Amino acid sequence: MNDITIKAGVIGLCLAASATPSPLYKLYASAWEIPTSTLTLVYAAYCLGVLAALLLFGRISDSWGRRPAILAGLAGLLVSLGLFLAASGVGWLFVARGLQGLATGVAISAAGAALLDLRPAAAGLLNTLASGLGVGVGGLLGAVLVEYAPAPLLTPFAVLAAVDLLLLAGVWARPETVGARAGFRMAAPGVPKEILGPFVLSGLGVTSSWSIVGLYLALVPALAPALMGSAGNLPGGVAIFVMGTAAALAPVLARRLPASAGRGLPVSGQLSSGMLVLAAGVALLTLSISAGSAARFVVSSVVIGLGGGLGLGGSLGLLGAAAPPEHRARVMSAFYVVAYAAISLPAIGAGFAVRALGPVATFRVFGLGIVVVSLVTFLLARARRGYRISARSIR
Repeated sequence: MNDITIKAGVIGLCLAASATPSPLYKLYASAWEIPTSTLTLVYAAYCLGVLAALLLFGRISDSWGRRPAILAGLAGLLVSLGLFLAASGVGWLFVARGLQGLATGVAISAAGAALLDLRPAAAGLLNTLASGLGVGVGGLLGAVLVEYAPAPLLTPFAVLAAVDLLLLAGVWARPETVGARAGFRMAAPGVPKEILGPFVLSGLGVTSSWSIVGLYLALVPALAPALMGSAGNLPGGVAIFVMGTAAALAPVLARRLPASAGRGLPVSGQLSSGMLVLAAGVALLTLSISAGSAARFVVSSVVIGLGGGLGLGGSLGLLGAAAPPEHRARVMSAFYVVAYAAISLPAIGAGFAVRALGPVATFRVFGLGIVVVSLVTFLLARARRGYRISARSIR
């Protein structure tokens, strides 16, 4: 594996590991008599772990180096997978998910910064590919293994641990991507004043794109079986895989579209187009749930994935072009703080709201919020793009 594949693989593994446990929660609830609200708090422990890592250690790879930071993150993830394998009660799940979150926060911020070091122009595309495939494959892997594996509470984590070990070996064998720095130094994420405008716009883009992922992981496993006419965990896993794969392919397709510059849809165009497509997809999914249509459900999952992938790719491309090289990890950490808040808060809120409203009404309420944020971001991205075009024409 080359350096770029390894760094993208780290991001993909972290996202896959975050999605794989979703279909297992029903088994945990049944085996250990855990209420749904407690399982929602287990997911919250993961989210808090990611955010704590980003806030405390998010920029250590700027001073410590990308390679040691990624190695530390992968090692922590491996320990968390071992805790899942040894789990015998809900307390183990809290510890395992919290440690998984800490390890993920360290690994993805360093790997994202490394992709910017290696391929600044393509970092957004590579990150989106890895993220989309990670979520999609992780959701499908968990569902398939729950249905067919002989030890469904053990096999998914054993598979993830094997991939983790391969990536650990790959990162160990590759050279550092940044020069010698001052050594280990903790510092909070931050955004230089000169790129605050692009950061806010990219933050709104990832808020829309990742909020729907959190909502999918929280609600689709409950909605998909009835919509697709099949019981069990597989329909939810397939739906997550379809959405994640579409998100991964979206920026690839965007690069093939004609544009005035002649080299595919520019990042500002990706962001604005993605927000519009995402809003349409969420609206279509709401209609498919109301009508009970399996075909509409699959189509809307594809549309949502395409919109989210374009939005994420555009957000990362915009930020990658603006971030100063000496602050890449710091800026990427701040970006991922926004991203993980976006994927966490709706999922946690939906986990509590579904008890009172049910999954259909909960999706409608939270989906409406995503549509509103997406449309606001679309308008801001279009305004920014129009301003840049006008400024170039004046010059």
